[in-house]
Amino acid sequence: MRYDTGLRAYTSKRIEEIENADILVGIPCYNNEKTIEHVIRMVTHGLAKHYKDQRCVIFIADGGSTDDTREVAKEFQMKPWQEKIVSIYRGPAGKGSAFRSAFETAKRLKVKACVVVDSDLRSITSDWIKYLLEPILEKGYQYVSPVYTRYKYDGTITNNIVYNLTRALYGLHIRQPIGGDFAFAGELAEYYLEQDVWDTDVARYGIDIWMTTNAITNNFRICQSNLGVKIHDAKDPAESLGPMFRQVIHTLFVLMEQNEAEWKAIKSSRTVPLFGLQEFIEPEPIQVDLGRLVTEYKTGFRQFKGLYRDIFCAECFEELKRCAAKAKTKFVMPVKTWVMVLYETAATFHSWTYNRTQLVNLVTPLYLGRVASFINETRKMSSSQAEEVVEKQAQVFEDHKDYLIQVWGEKGTEKL
Repeated sequence: MRYDTGLRAYTSKRIEEIENADILVGIPCYNNEKTIEHVIRMVTHGLAKHYKDQRCVIFIADGGSTDDTREVAKEFQMKPWQEKIVSIYRGPAGKGSAFRSAFETAKRLKVKACVVVDSDLRSITSDWIKYLLEPILEKGYQYVSPVYTRYKYDGTITNNIVYNLTRALYGLHIRQPIGGDFAFAGELAEYYLEQDVWDTDVARYGIDIWMTTNAITNNFRICQSNLGVKIHDAKDPAESLGPMFRQVIHTLFVLMEQNEAEWKAIKSSRTVPLFGLQEFIEPEPIQVDLGRLVTEYKTGFRQFKGLYRDIFCAECFEELKRCAAKAKTKFVMPVKTWVMVLYETAATFHSWTYNRTQLVNLVTPLYLGRVASFINETRKMSSSQAEEVVEKQAQVFEDHKDYLIQVWGEKGTEKL
């Protein structure tokens, strides 16, 4: 079923009553009754502290929670001069549909700036609102991407894939392209709303990387803002990041096809202006199950060995085979091998005319192996030292971009 609006009638009526606003803060949520109150409290305090003279609306975009998320949000007492809307969005279940309802609200209220923050945040402070909004309201930027201090084993999809690919493809050092907490100018919210993606997988997942990539490829003014430590409902990569990996990779590869002319023309990269918090705070550690990661890799390699031999070049396959024989604590996958895996997978995805989801499933064990390798490489490092390893890896992705263009062309002629 196609939806021409992400808003229900009661939400639409509420927007009509408010008429217009300067700032909208969107909070997409689903079963977050334990954290939603803290997030709303920090948002309302931040708006009161820094933007008391602006008309502010907090917009809760719920995905049909079966716990008390909406009740908690409704009962929270706002500052008297702030408005709050608690809504259940329409459209496919997913964060993208929640964002669509926020974009639509931003357009109808004619806001100057819009912020979205995750509903499972434990470390959000009232100052996050200022750090995200200030570049838009005072410096003329149109898109603000977050920078966080994260524990070295948090954000493994960003550290090993998304940051590297975004930087190598589009030439900008955007450290957290799928960070979850963004700000954008009113006109950018309107641009996003007009794109014909709301019946696609972007509406279910992949919204963060879609927004960042579109901001880059359409030359909107982009900066980053340091928000400090990010503590949320952290996930052990061995336990629960497989589905997220598949979703993000699929969206990344589709965007590569859509923006092929742009990324092929980019030969170097540059840093992006950074605002926000100045100090560094060591984040809390999270536990990871190294043994399970390595086991998943070895099981996947045994299961898909024949397909890996078909998909990857001989050099890459032989290295993956060597990795499968390594002990848990000695497991290291060379960065160059990982770069080749991702580039050859992207090129194969481009040439496959049938089940692309199956292809992404095939490489999930290889990603888990790369995470295990990163854990072993950085075991004795602080999070800031591990960050240097991430930066070096990103440079290897850039250095081998010609290889991506080569295999993209070669596999494109095969049409598997």
